[in-house]
Amino acid sequence: MPRRLPLAAPLLAAALALAPAAGAQSYLPKARPVGGNPGPAHNYVCPNVDASGSALDCFLDAARHLYTMCRHVKSIEIIEHGYENSEAGTNSAKSESCVQKQTANIARPYGAALREARISRQAADGVKSLYEYWTASLAALKWQAGESDDDYRQRTTGVLGDLDARAAGIRQILAIVREHTTPPAAGVRGKAAR
Repeated sequence: MPRRLPLAAPLLAAALALAPAAGAQSYLPKARPVGGNPGPAHNYVCPNVDASGSALDCFLDAARHLYTMCRHVKSIEIIEHGYENSEAGTNSAKSESCVQKQTANIARPYGAALREARISRQAADGVKSLYEYWTASLAALKWQAGESDDDYRQRTTGVLGDLDARAAGIRQILAIVREHTTPPAAGVRGKAAR
């Protein structure tokens, strides 16, 4: 008599076949169920990078995406309370919470991007500089007294172009380094170690 597998076995085998390779996007925060809900199936931190994307690609996408998220939250506060009152009392609590959350979300992709960019000091410095610019830009989402609506919008949306330009510069540096360098052959590395 043939042995029957439990119903869960074929489902488990299918799930394992579809699961990404071990360590894929290990630079992302681990998904945690909230109230029994397993959470979204998509990548929240860097949604435009697929599972095969590099840590640097994720970080560069996350910088743009997470800044935009907090900019939208700040816009909601401004719509609710007006420019003058958007920072009064607890009116800015949502955007402050957003900045804290997104700073925590980008920490792992940032660290992984630094490790990936370490093949070039200029690229690593570019990643650090982009991160510093990103954090300063999040802090600068606050409306400045006397600033017109157009000035505020231009200042906060201009950051996206700056992030894109910095990302393109980092990618260009890494492309040049990869094009003009080759890793040592396996035999050469072994002889040097002796």
